Amino acid sequence: MSVITRMPAIFYGHGSPMNAIEDNPYTRTWESFATRFARPKAILAISAHWTTRGTAVTAMAAPKTIHDFGGFPQALFDISYPAPGDPALAARVAHLLAPLPVHLDQQWGLDHGTWSVLIKTYPKADIPVVQLSLDMTQPAAYHFALGQKLAALRDEGVLIVASGNVVHNLGRMDPRSSGFDWAQRFNLAMRTAIASGQFEQVVNYDSLGQDATLSVPTSEHFLPLLYVLGAKTGDEAIEITTEGMELGAISMMSVVIGG
Repeated sequence: MSVITRMPAIFYGHGSPMNAIEDNPYTRTWESFATRFARPKAILAISAHWTTRGTAVTAMAAPKTIHDFGGFPQALFDISYPAPGDPALAARVAHLLAPLPVHLDQQWGLDHGTWSVLIKTYPKADIPVVQLSLDMTQPAAYHFALGQKLAALRDEGVLIVASGNVVHNLGRMDPRSSGFDWAQRFNLAMRTAIASGQFEQVVNYDSLGQDATLSVPTSEHFLPLLYVLGAKTGDEAIEITTEGMELGAISMMSVVIGG
């Protein structure tokens, strides 16, 4: 009888789509996850780039690769990440989130928030991937609670992956800056809260006032982190695996729970 190892939950600070084709300290860390952790049966991904009213999960057998960006080299648009879908996992997600209605989606696919990081960890695209949307009508605590409900998947061989950025302000990006003061303060406050297991401070990130307003002008890049924190069980280890502030206003912090 085979024993299924509890899979970790990983938040990737994904940054620029260019990371999909570049080699740097962030991407080398993402590559290392494939050898550090047991091979998952499937992956549940939560990306900053699929925002909806209500909750949806991709349920098709062959999700398409979505190139949801502009102004980048053709090499990025040429990338295909043909990972299979997993309709049974999609149904399992809907079951775990019941009585919340979950739409079994046949249209979306895998957006760059998902494939730009998975192409580094699992470049063969041979592990089934299901993507969960972000219901933008709901507060932060709601997303954390969904992560708690989904934690059971980790004991079923499913790797929970979330992709976004703790600090993400495209309007304030500046190549001359190593990190604006407000971005550094907010990032440090979140890092400290995460590392110490004080997740309620992360859920209530907007209590940090102007630093939070500038660091999280819109919440879609921050909310995926809450699914990974919500999926933590017991006294599991919390590891900050990558750090850095790109263009002054994009945090590249990545977090691993368990593993």
